[in-house]
Amino acid sequence: MKVLIVRVGAMGDVLHALPAVAALRRERPDWVIDWVVDARWRALLEDGPVVNQVHVAETREWSKKPVSVVTLRSVMGLRRRLRAERYDVVVDMQGTVRSAVIGRMAGARLVGFGDPRERVGWLYSEKVQRRGEHVVEQGAALLGEACGVAVEAKEFALPVIAAKERWAKGAVVARPMCVLSAGGGWGAKLWPVESYGRLAVALREMGFDVVVSAVSEGDALAKGVVAASEGAARMVACDVAGLVALLRRADLFVGGDSGPTHMAAALAVPVVALFGPTDPARNGPWGPGAKAVLREAGAVTSYKRTAVSAMVKISVEQVVEAVRELL
Repeated sequence: MKVLIVRVGAMGDVLHALPAVAALRRERPDWVIDWVVDARWRALLEDGPVVNQVHVAETREWSKKPVSVVTLRSVMGLRRRLRAERYDVVVDMQGTVRSAVIGRMAGARLVGFGDPRERVGWLYSEKVQRRGEHVVEQGAALLGEACGVAVEAKEFALPVIAAKERWAKGAVVARPMCVLSAGGGWGAKLWPVESYGRLAVALREMGFDVVVSAVSEGDALAKGVVAASEGAARMVACDVAGLVALLRRADLFVGGDSGPTHMAAALAVPVVALFGPTDPARNGPWGPGAKAVLREAGAVTSYKRTAVSAMVKISVEQVVEAVRELL
């Protein structure tokens, strides 16, 4: 049996799909299970224990130059590679026009949710009713029905890259270490940098080496947190594989509804997750470690980028108290 998973991105979405795919791997270790993913997130899958082969979709480049010859060649090259594999079933775990079209490229039976995020149901060979509250549970139900296997999502392992592990070992200055991540998909999901700065001061007083993760040396949000901390925090820039290695050594993580938060939860790091417009019952951190979720009681659930943020109403004192209770 050859199965193709389509979950192109983003980081948190890939991490939320992994428990179901890892469960399928445990149930059917002899099956071929491949994955189509955006180039930015391939480090979450390549050389790991879950997936046989990773197909890269250069979706970011496609968006920049949608009608260029380079984009056409990239799309057609992916189509040829997928067709050549002769998959038995393709499972669209994303539910967008882009993911459904990529799934159709493989020329196999395409299965997706009956209520996808975008109107792409007409592209599916079969539709599965969405079951479960959390997206991890929903993904497990979809994958299980598509493959005819009982899939129970549990913990999973992320790839170990020796060079990144050595780098992360050198990046740790002292223990315990707390990693702060100020980023998020859009503005309404961001806690103010000033609040992160004040939190860094409090964590430093509690004995933590406070590290602010950054996607690059020029990361404006991370630099803002460090500046607001008045010397209590330091910035560490790394790629996705480096972040995996760094978080393996963390003793605490604080962040919003973002990829790094979900990564920390998957790695069993104690997590304090700060939520605004998105619903933690559906998208909260999922993993075996201790977790605390803070969300303003009156927050309105919305997944639109124009959503109103309630993040500013979460106080630094609330987060500090959650850290004390968690640890």
